[in-house]
Amino acid sequence: MATIKRFEDLEIWKMAHAFAYEVFETYTNSISFSKDYELKNQMNASTGSVMDNIAEGFGRGGGNEFINFLSIAKGSAEEAKSQLYRALDRKYITQEKFELLYNQAEQLCEKIGSLIKYLNSSTHKGSKYKDRTPSKNP
Repeated sequence: MATIKRFEDLEIWKMAHAFAYEVFETYTNSISFSKDYELKNQMNASTGSVMDNIAEGFGRGGGNEFINFLSIAKGSAEEAKSQLYRALDRKYITQEKFELLYNQAEQLCEKIGSLIKYLNSSTHKGSKYKDRTPSKNP
């Protein structure tokens, strides 16, 4: 398995980026949706938070920190799913569009959860600790 050196190489970041873009395209192409500034801004923030937290956690270089940020990213994806219900209820999106976006978010949550599970079972603790030696007690 190749070592991932950039967050952009992570499959979950690519998925989060695609999801954020698709949600953005959905509300910018709908006149009524684009005028609901509060919901539009909340959806922009939650979908952006998914990809941003994956990137930040990866950049921290520590396994436990990455897991923490992945957990936040997963929470933001769940938040976006809830917001999709409001968009559907307000008839900003069709049932078909709702299902497409909801399924994207669901797959993203599953992938993030799988990575968290993998990292929790891994003995590798991240590049942050690679060159550290155990401290010696006097």
